[in-house]
Amino acid sequence: MRKIVRSLIEWVVIIAVAFGVSMLLRQFVVDVRVVPTPSMAPTIQVQDRVVVDRLFYKMGSLERGDIIVFTAPARKELEDLQGEDLVKRLIGLPGETVEVRDGHVWIDGRALNEPYVINPQGLTQYKMEPVTVPEGYYFVMGDNREGSNDSHNWGCLEQNLVHGRVWIRPWPMERLGPLAQPPEDYYLDLRLE
Repeated sequence: MRKIVRSLIEWVVIIAVAFGVSMLLRQFVVDVRVVPTPSMAPTIQVQDRVVVDRLFYKMGSLERGDIIVFTAPARKELEDLQGEDLVKRLIGLPGETVEVRDGHVWIDGRALNEPYVINPQGLTQYKMEPVTVPEGYYFVMGDNREGSNDSHNWGCLEQNLVHGRVWIRPWPMERLGPLAQPPEDYYLDLRLE
């Protein structure tokens, strides 16, 4: 009887430690998320699983083109999403001016090369007046531009709301691997006039 009780206690301790380590890893190192909306299509489809780097991205810096997970900011346009985590692509960095016109996103007067957007020609169908990204903020957009509630609707994202950078898609298996990255030459040979 004593052996059974001792064995039972050992198993409870092992399970508790495993659970604790799992929670620490999920909170501070990596997390797996299920994407519930098509705002990042075609790059990330509804119900895709993505692994979020919650630790190592802090050792470098986020760059234009990174796909990030963040808590929905407190904005009227996001009332139904308060407290929810969203997934978007980082487009504008602090100090940059972002504008949407002529089907392209423009950063400081240069058109972005964005082959990952849902429109087959890579063109955005709406216009947006120039916005300068303040210090401590990012400008984020979904790859499904016309189907994404993002910075063009509700403004710039506070950097302190970012949880991490999407690293890899482990599921579904047929799309296993790193996500579409921006081209090496992030700008098109176009300039605002």
